[in-house]
Amino acid sequence: MPVPDFEPVIGLEVHAQLLTRTKIFCGCSTRFGAPPNTQVCMVCLGLPGALPALNRAAVEMAIKAGKAFGCRIAERSVWARKNYFYPDLPKGYQISQYELPICSGGAVPVPGLGSIPLERIHLEEDAGKNVHTATGSEVDLNRSGVPLIEIVGKPALRSAEGASEYLKSLRLCLIYLGINDGNLEEGSFRCDANVSVRRKGESKLGTRVELKNINSFRFVRQAIDFEIARQVELIESGGKVVQETRLFDNEKGVTRSMRSKEEANDYRYFPDPDLPPLRVSKEWMEGISTPKLPHEIADALAAAGVSQADARSIVSDPRLVEVHRKVGGDPKRAALFVVGELGRAVNEKEADLSALKFDPALVQEVWKLQDAGAISSTAAREVLAELIRTGEAPQKIVERKGLAQVSDQGALEAVVDAVIARNPAEVEKYRGGKVNLLGFFVGQAMKDLKGKGNPGALNALFKKKLGP
Repeated sequence: MPVPDFEPVIGLEVHAQLLTRTKIFCGCSTRFGAPPNTQVCMVCLGLPGALPALNRAAVEMAIKAGKAFGCRIAERSVWARKNYFYPDLPKGYQISQYELPICSGGAVPVPGLGSIPLERIHLEEDAGKNVHTATGSEVDLNRSGVPLIEIVGKPALRSAEGASEYLKSLRLCLIYLGINDGNLEEGSFRCDANVSVRRKGESKLGTRVELKNINSFRFVRQAIDFEIARQVELIESGGKVVQETRLFDNEKGVTRSMRSKEEANDYRYFPDPDLPPLRVSKEWMEGISTPKLPHEIADALAAAGVSQADARSIVSDPRLVEVHRKVGGDPKRAALFVVGELGRAVNEKEADLSALKFDPALVQEVWKLQDAGAISSTAAREVLAELIRTGEAPQKIVERKGLAQVSDQGALEAVVDAVIARNPAEVEKYRGGKVNLLGFFVGQAMKDLKGKGNPGALNALFKKKLGP
């Protein structure tokens, strides 16, 4: 939402839960949805004397993110205690990284926006969760100690729409990397937005306001747009923006004050005495590979002849990319199947990408039948739909549903002769120069054949019989 005379400045901080089986400093499960306070131990409960033990898999996932986004991976990073008290943080501090994070620099590729620069990526543990009900508030500590990476973007975004596109791209990249499930509803991908405004032409940043834990792309746009408008109105009326943390009320579409914004010194960071510095050897880092990111796959599809729109649709879900790969053959034709027939089946709940009933390689068999004239293009679509629903072999579907196309010369010739005999007026008009009647004759023959005639063969026969 453009604001005359003012320029918004937006920086996003994303907390992404890592897909490890156990927590970052203990062996408790990270499984979502367990009964409250059943996945806890003395470490994540913060009991006196309990000592943390680092999860190697969490470190490798952070390195993978750093390599994918072109960050500098620190050979030595340090754990810090971030001190604050909430009911869901039993230790009274969070183990995080401050002065020496594991990743610094880098950028996230965003189609249409280019590369959005990053400040840093660091590892930390998640806090628990406060559960508010009509009868009171309770604390569930199952989430306490779940490993996170915090991805801190530089204040390089200039619109709510741009912020939303950045988050979509970042989320998809993390899914492709296999380190985050991208589930906003369960809170495994959460966003804080730092928003300020300044008059156009100014280089000094305005006072920033932090918007906490926004859990949908639509709410991100709404929250940022509201906050931009609120700050501009405040400045224009002679007021001053106060540095604070605000929550977004998605029902009313407004932000409201939560607390004054803390600075780093408010958290009294200091190195965690229970954890030695994290050292990443060159061999360890080089042994961690990263897959292609969505924009790279989309570019490769486009180079192979797939339309930009279809390429974007396919890379929107890595499972679709895998189906496209397994279908094989002409990339453009495979893309039309994935976006068309399979896309429709998924939308109509006839297919589940997590548990497909068919072997994608069988799609090629349907095309072979179509290209050989054994079935029509209309029948091919019906066979593909049935293949997706049941997984049955294409030839068996053709036989069971009686979809075989009539290509026998003698049978087709008999039908052509019958159509010509019963339509003398149209024959005379055709021979008089009205050649567009050829479609009429072919249509009549297809009706006689109940749609199973070979259109190409029928066209040739009618031209031969009716003359030039």
